[in-house]
Amino acid sequence: MNTIELKQNFHQLIDSIDNEKLLINFYDLIKTISSAKEGQLWNRLTVLEQEELLLSLEESKNPKNLISHEAMIKKHKKWL
Repeated sequence: MNTIELKQNFHQLIDSIDNEKLLINFYDLIKTISSAKEGQLWNRLTVLEQEELLLSLEESKNPKNLISHEAMIKKHKKWL
């Protein structure tokens, strides 16, 4: 997926959300992340959190550990 497709999908996702509280939380999260300086979020993590994140990244490379998009939607439908 290229940048244009990502942005289009991102906009469609946002447009599909009617829950104002969720939108506010989403907005605050994206605003915080996008305004953070490079490395700032990483540096706020403890060493254990950094290690867990790196382990999660490695585990995500194994297809056996992945969940389909449809399964995630079904699993988290009450929050969407």
